[in-house]
Amino acid sequence: MTELNGRVALVTGASSGLGARFARILASAGASVVLGARREAQLADVVRAIEDGGGAALGVPMDVSDAASVIAAYDAGAARFGPVDTVIANAGMNIAGPALDVDADAIDAVMAVNVRGVFLTAREGARRMIAAGSPETKRGRIVIISSITATAISPGLALYAASKAASLQLGRTLARDWARSGINVNILCPGYIETELNADWFHSDAGARQIAKWPRRRLMAEDALDETLLYLCSDRSSHVTGSVMTIDDGQSLAG
Repeated sequence: MTELNGRVALVTGASSGLGARFARILASAGASVVLGARREAQLADVVRAIEDGGGAALGVPMDVSDAASVIAAYDAGAARFGPVDTVIANAGMNIAGPALDVDADAIDAVMAVNVRGVFLTAREGARRMIAAGSPETKRGRIVIISSITATAISPGLALYAASKAASLQLGRTLARDWARSGINVNILCPGYIETELNADWFHSDAGARQIAKWPRRRLMAEDALDETLLYLCSDRSSHVTGSVMTIDDGQSLAG
């Protein structure tokens, strides 16, 4: 696959789960990929796997809630591959549990990554794209990874759901703000795929009951988002901005 040849992509939260998957898919399509995450050892493993497969990758330590760390990650990527023109704002965290029991500090922790981190990542990416000429080339791409919990009611996930709803609306507003700057901003709302964050839950009795309520009674396959991600990052999506794309295998139809 060569659809993304010449592109430089930055993926946050890329040390495991969806972020690692996204980085591998973008690299396999020809993009040079900058992988950002706090867990450097795991990040190095993903970078090594991409390079072993013939891809171009660079791992950078990155805390999306820290503006200086975000800037440093973009600087490192630009020094290695050139200006970033494609951003996947994927980093996220969750502190689950009944709202009555969630510690107040959890509010700041979740919002710092899931909202502040998305904003800082997208804003710095947009600044770089504009400086590199995106108003003329129209090749800027930002994909914000939200969740079906942004719109579907998910008991026990009030804080996480609120943060994902915020990132969704943030993405739509940024799409309008940057529409004349040659930057497309779109929001991807995945359903449940088994990842490091949720594996224990879905292997529990309660998790199994949740799966049983979905129309197709299954988790999504790990490749469920691949084609949509590639489309949103490619030149084919030149007329798509401010869109919210839900890919959930009908999970949100359960009510």
